[in-house]
Amino acid sequence: MSGVPGDKCKVPRAFWRAVEGIGLPPAAVLRQARLPAALHINEHAFVTTVQYFALWKALEELSAEPAPGIRLVQAADTAIHPPSTLAAFHARDYRDGIARIARFKRLCTPEQLNVAEENGECTISSEWLYATEPAPAIATDVAFAFLLELGRRGTGQHLTPRRVEFARADPKSDVHREYFGCPVRYAAPRDLLVLRSADLDRPFPGHNPELLDILTPALAAALGELNAQSSTSDQVKVVLKRSLASGRPELSGVARELGMSERTLQRRITEEGTSFRELLVNARQELGRQLLSDPSADIDEVACLLGYQDASSFYRAFREWEGTTPNRWRELNFDGFKPAASGSFLQ
Repeated sequence: MSGVPGDKCKVPRAFWRAVEGIGLPPAAVLRQARLPAALHINEHAFVTTVQYFALWKALEELSAEPAPGIRLVQAADTAIHPPSTLAAFHARDYRDGIARIARFKRLCTPEQLNVAEENGECTISSEWLYATEPAPAIATDVAFAFLLELGRRGTGQHLTPRRVEFARADPKSDVHREYFGCPVRYAAPRDLLVLRSADLDRPFPGHNPELLDILTPALAAALGELNAQSSTSDQVKVVLKRSLASGRPELSGVARELGMSERTLQRRITEEGTSFRELLVNARQELGRQLLSDPSADIDEVACLLGYQDASSFYRAFREWEGTTPNRWRELNFDGFKPAASGSFLQ
């Protein structure tokens, strides 16, 4: 991971055009998501990952279709895609197109595409760097359908994946099988799009090297600026937040994930005037606030996600951070919140 962008998501014009294309007024979607009413007309606006997920959930709630994400991708106009995705449709071949999407994805959202090839298969999964909950099903549908649509539109052929795996329960609908044209597995360990490696070598007849010569340097420069704005401390905290639930993270493990030596990471943290222990406390504090902002989150569950062995340990730490209990903090920060009846010793 060469750099971690801030928690900023762009919502491009192509998205709102596609929303209108499936018969949903942007104003209604924003109202359902409890987001600013003029967001869809502000091309320079950003939302957080939490707000972005709220937008996807609003689309799911307002749509009467079983898989609106697929329709959303089909309704999207390639011509008005942002430059970071437009370049992929003019790539040399399918493999090059996917590589461009993976490389420049962070210019739009703090999302990382993990692409791996082995034994004639290419597996693709998505990781949201600031997410504290699984991505909405519709967001996964859009991500996988977009990558497949890239191959279909780019090659001019009706490509089908080898298989698709979803962590969600079986929706008892054939929409996914009909669209992807391959076996679809539900209740899988994670969401995966599995393509045939041979398909990745298929050329794109619309390959436009002149356009790519213009777009690629500009996109690379923008990505470089984004990475430069991200301090080592910010990168460490993102890694820590992802790994807290599995136990107490160590400096060596974080250094390995960031692709640098333990000594280099320690030096950079010190140069930024902080320490690994302080970053661990900050990461827990920030993630704790974020998790507690969801009224349905149980205190025991929050404690577990923050790497505490029991709720009482989390309770003591939270008092040190905020000077009050988790439930009282919720009452003070969220109007109308009522604490859960369980865990009375934490109230």
